[in-house]
Amino acid sequence: MTTITPRLALTLTTAALLTVTLVPTAHADDGPSVPPGTEPSATAPVEVDPNDPDLKLPEGATLAEPKVLDIKQVVEDQSGDERREDTNADVKFALQAEVLFGKDSAKLNGEARARISAIAAEIKNQNATRIRVFGFTDNLGSYAHGLTLSRQRANAVQDVLDQELKDSGITYEVRGYSEDYPIASNTTETGRKKNRRVEVSFPRGDN
Repeated sequence: MTTITPRLALTLTTAALLTVTLVPTAHADDGPSVPPGTEPSATAPVEVDPNDPDLKLPEGATLAEPKVLDIKQVVEDQSGDERREDTNADVKFALQAEVLFGKDSAKLNGEARARISAIAAEIKNQNATRIRVFGFTDNLGSYAHGLTLSRQRANAVQDVLDQELKDSGITYEVRGYSEDYPIASNTTETGRKKNRRVEVSFPRGDN
């Protein structure tokens, strides 16, 4: 009589509490699918030692090939005016244009500085020295006007960050994208409001 002993394997997986994938569409067919520098970049959160006795692998068992997930956690305030995205590599804040500017304007309102100051505090906390400030509009009006307005709004936010941080070692990348890379549908005013935004992103620190 032949006895067959089943082989055992231990597979370690990484799970996230909340993973959100956004797939924006670009205005230009030959352009990148997301603004440069904001693509997901997964890095291993924990290094596993396959020889660690605490793993207690059954005799003859081996670890599965490691697989690192790019984890994205998204937190949006109740009003929807501001959202924060955290990935393995970056932190990104998105502020709706209405909380920063008047209609069709690049002049910051009275509430704007407090919002931007809070982002500057997080930049300091992460010890970030490379900051991206990208402006976006909805699809109303001409594309050319949207390019100008979104860049002017990004410049206005960058100016306040520069005043708050007072750090000559920080480099900025500032761009305006007009209606490119929407995060919601432009067929409704609710969606267009989300698309009219300024995003500030920077690498995560080690703390």
